[in-house]
Order: sequence, then C-alpha cells, then structure tokens
Amino acid sequence: MMMTRPLLPIRQHAAGILRLGLPLVGNNVALAAMGTVDTVMAGQLGSVSLAAVAVGVAFYNLFLFSGMGVMMAVAPLVAHARGGHRHGEVAQYARQAVWLALAMALLLAPLMFLVGPLLRLLGTAPAVVPQATGFVWALAAGYPAMLVYLSLRYVSEGLGQTRPIFLTAACGLVMNISGNWIFMYGKFGMPALGAVGCGVASALVMWTLLLAMVFNLRFANAFRRYALFAQFAWPDLARLRELLRLGLPICGGLMSEAGLFIACAFIMGTLGAIEVGAHQVALNYASLTFMVPLALHSATTVYVGYLLGGGRVADGRRGGYTGIALCTGLMAFSAGILLFANEAIAALYTRDPQVLSLASKLLLLAGLFQISDGLQVGAAGALRGFKDARVPMWLNLFSYWGVGFPLAFGLGVVLHAGPEYVWVGLIGGLTVCAALLSWRYAQVSRRAVAAAQRERSA
Repeated sequence: MMMTRPLLPIRQHAAGILRLGLPLVGNNVALAAMGTVDTVMAGQLGSVSLAAVAVGVAFYNLFLFSGMGVMMAVAPLVAHARGGHRHGEVAQYARQAVWLALAMALLLAPLMFLVGPLLRLLGTAPAVVPQATGFVWALAAGYPAMLVYLSLRYVSEGLGQTRPIFLTAACGLVMNISGNWIFMYGKFGMPALGAVGCGVASALVMWTLLLAMVFNLRFANAFRRYALFAQFAWPDLARLRELLRLGLPICGGLMSEAGLFIACAFIMGTLGAIEVGAHQVALNYASLTFMVPLALHSATTVYVGYLLGGGRVADGRRGGYTGIALCTGLMAFSAGILLFANEAIAALYTRDPQVLSLASKLLLLAGLFQISDGLQVGAAGALRGFKDARVPMWLNLFSYWGVGFPLAFGLGVVLHAGPEYVWVGLIGGLTVCAALLSWRYAQVSRRAVAAAQRERSA
C-alpha cells in the first residue's frame, strides 16, 4: 500500500499565496497609478484633453483586456509544468505565448485605427475626437509590445517570480510620469502634444516594460535553468491550441464582467450628471481596493497550479480554498471600513453636496459589492489553477448578463427606482457569480482529489 503525503497546514498555504501575491499587489497599484497620473495630468490641460484621454482609454481597454484575458492562460500552464519539474515545457509555453501575442497584435492593432469614425458615429463631442484619435493611434504603436510583455509577465508569474513584475511596473510608473511631463507639456524642446503626448508616453512605457522583462528573463539567475531564450522555435499548433483552449474562455469571462460595468456606467449616464459623478466616486474607490484580491487571485492560480503539477492534488484543493478565504476576508475587512467611513471617503473625492450624499449611499452598497467580488475573484483564481475556464465563462455570462444587467436596467431605467438600484444589479450579478463559481470549485476540486485517490489505489 502506498503512503500518502500529509496535507500542508493552512498557514503554510496562506504564507505561500501571500509571498507570491504581495509583489503583485504592488504591481497592480503601480498600474492603477499610471491611469490616475494620466487623468490628473490631462486634467491640467483642460476639459477637452481630459475627455480625450478618458474616451481613448475606454476604447483601448477593450483591446487590452482582450489580449490580457488570453495571455492569462500562460500562468497556470507554466505553473503546472514547473510543479512537475518539466523545465522544457516551460520554455515551450514561453515561446509559443510570444507567437500568440504577436498574432493577436497583428489581428487587433489595425482595428484601433478605426477609433475616429467610431467616436463620430457614437456622437462624441467634435472637439474631443481629434485628440482622442491621436491618443489611441499612439497607444496602437505600443500595443504589440504590451501583448508580448504580458505573455512574458505571465511566464514569470507562473514560475513564482512575482517580484520582478512589481519592480518592472514601478519603473514603468516613473517613466510614465516623466514621459507625460515631456510630451504632454512640451519639455526639452519637444512639442506640447496634449492628450496625444500622453499616448506617446504610454507607448514608450509599453516598449520599456517589454525590454525590462526580456532582460530579466534572459539574465536573472532564477530563470537560467529554464533556458527560455536558448533556441528559436517556430509556431507549434498543438501548444497554441492548448493556450487558446484555456485563454479564450478566460478572456470571455473577463470581458463579460467588464461589459457589465461599462453597461452600468452608460445606464448611470442616462440618469444625470450627479448620478454619473457619484457612481464614478464609488466605483473608483471599489476598483482601488480590488487591486489587493485581484493580486491574490493571480497568486492563487499559480500556487494551486504548482501543487497540482507536482501531483499534490489534495493540497492544491486546500490551497485554493485558502486563496478564496484570503480574497473574501480582505474584501470583508474593506467593507467594514466602508460601513463606518463611507462619508469620509466620499468627501475625499468631491465637495458637491448632492454628489457627496449619493456617493456615500453607493459606497455603503459597495460594501456588499466587495464581499461578493472578493469571493468570486478568489474562486475564479482557484479554478484557473485547475485549468478550468470554459464552464466558469458560461457561469460568468449568466450571472452578469442573465441576472446583473436585467436587474440594473430594469430597476434603474424601466422602473426608475433610482441610481442605488443600478448598483443592486451589480451586487446581484456578482453575488450569483460568487455562489456559482464557489460551487464549481467545490465540484471540480473534489472530482480531482477522487481521481487522484483512484489512481494511487490502482
């Protein structure tokens, strides 16, 4: 009879996830700070430049999230290979991920040049369209670099090397501030390009992030055993299909959630300026605090994948539950802060009494929103560690568009119940998604443990 390995204690799982996740928290905060810097510096140039950046970012994010969703498949696949000490497979995934990133850039980047006609079709203010168009065109020049960077970033993540990701992002933030100052305001003899200069600076940051990540993967000691750049490899259809089989459903789930938030922003736009302002305040704060569980979600994926790759399925299941608990617990703590400090937090964003009053109410609702969001993102991360994405994608679509959107639209627009009830739709969608993904994780992980036990008994 074979001896079974004792399960690792919960505290060891938590320590492993936090060790991977804390640098990713720094990475996420740095990336969020880049967006804040762009907004603040564009705002100094006037309302037209600010609107151009806001509209351009919203358009560009559709392309960014599409590429990011597919590239996220790299991390669990690499983690499984690392857990099983299959170093050659790690290098194969890395090389094929780069090919996939280049193919997606070739397919999607040309579509970014259609931004001008699309904005005019949507009725964007004529004064905004030229700057927004130039901003997006500049971003298109950096888009291939961003996709290749993401492919390599998720290789590093899958190998458990998350600190270089944070350091790279921190350097990118410094360069973003400097580049904006030079190209937006016209320093060191450069022309003052306004919002377009913000796009130029962002594109340069994208290429810098790529070069920094390539340098790190090529020369850092932690990566030498994997020989990622030891040889050239042509596209491998089998590996590419494997990446797409996992990546496309991840992308679908990600876009369905992002789409609900975009739809709710449009619904708020039909209710009035005060409602839009209050919604933006509450959503901005919720998005900022979400950076922490989002990082732990990624860490949970890698940690669970590594354990499963090494054949430690029961430990992988327990590690997944630990990651879910960490994400949910942190968001519950944040919700507690909102319960007592919602008005003070809203006052940091606005002095308008009407916006302040409504934002304070929405921030209370954000507390419920955050608990559900923490649970669903933790469960999604654990499921990706098990390389399970197709069914979760359909669960996401049902939750956000079968439950969340009908609630938000029906209560907010059809019944005119008020802006708070648009957020009831968000809460409903996220809560259903959290419950369904948690159920899915229990099913998938239990079956995996049972299959591993049968294999040992055979």
